[in-house]
Amino acid sequence: MSFSINDACWHHYPQDEIRRLMADHPLLFPGGPPDLDPYEPRYLLNARADAQYTDAWGCVWTTPDDGITGTVTGHAIVTWDALNTYQSPDPAETDGVYPRDWDAVATSFKSAKSEGRLRTGGLTHGHTFLRLCDLRGYQNLLFDMTDEEPRLWELIEMVEAFNSGIVQRLLDLGAEWISYPEDLGMQVGPMLSPEQFRTYIKPSYQRLMKPARERGVIVHMHSDGDIRTLVDDLIEGGVEVINLQDLVNGIDWIAEKFAGKVCIDLDIDRQDVVPRGTPAQVDALVREEVEKLGSREGGLMMIHGWYPGVPLENVRALMDAMENYAGFYS
Repeated sequence: MSFSINDACWHHYPQDEIRRLMADHPLLFPGGPPDLDPYEPRYLLNARADAQYTDAWGCVWTTPDDGITGTVTGHAIVTWDALNTYQSPDPAETDGVYPRDWDAVATSFKSAKSEGRLRTGGLTHGHTFLRLCDLRGYQNLLFDMTDEEPRLWELIEMVEAFNSGIVQRLLDLGAEWISYPEDLGMQVGPMLSPEQFRTYIKPSYQRLMKPARERGVIVHMHSDGDIRTLVDDLIEGGVEVINLQDLVNGIDWIAEKFAGKVCIDLDIDRQDVVPRGTPAQVDALVREEVEKLGSREGGLMMIHGWYPGVPLENVRALMDAMENYAGFYS
């Protein structure tokens, strides 16, 4: 069970209420509340409302609220002429969005090994398809795929080479788990057709995941949205742990597709029951998911990201349910 508190929550809710919730749920927050009072999060570079942020690819991010990751509003390669002089960033210096200190990664891996924890790392969120969207713009990219634009392959190769540099560095440092997070789904269906995914994105995924699989490293994939028409391709491509959203894909569908076969890292609802239901409904949702997807043999993890807009009584109900059902079997 994993519970993440978005930084924006600290200025949308009374901080003492957040601290109380964290203190009351030691399974979810073994370290307890933060020491600083008042707590002032160090907002990510692309999650600051007072300034736009230009990442290492030259894409400009904007957000309306401190703590909420922004969206790309300035694309680096709007016209193909820009590709002629474009230089990709260096994976030795950045993950593509933020600077990366590989010495710090090595130190964290050594600490994890000495403490008996998995050495985990990953590509930045939106490493391939969304990176192409950031560079070209979503509409332009979909037209590129539809028109079979030949220069798109040059851009894909550039993005893949950068990602490969990240993966290889993680492997060289002894990673045991590598995540490949990328949102592919919308509210209904994926953001690109299955045919476009298989043509332009899946081959890169397979090449990026292959070195990890060959070394016995666990391959984890995250995607928000409805990805039901893409999951077979994801699993075939090498994904061993699939992190997907519950209600948009359907609990029963997830159970039929994955339970007992592929490790499920379930993203607990952030759109319907948790923000708009009753505490009893929140509890019932988590219990249903554990009953249908969990087993004594394992294969189920659950995660929730708390964002502003959820009633505090529902937040407490969700935290209670996650702790109460963490070891529950029907």
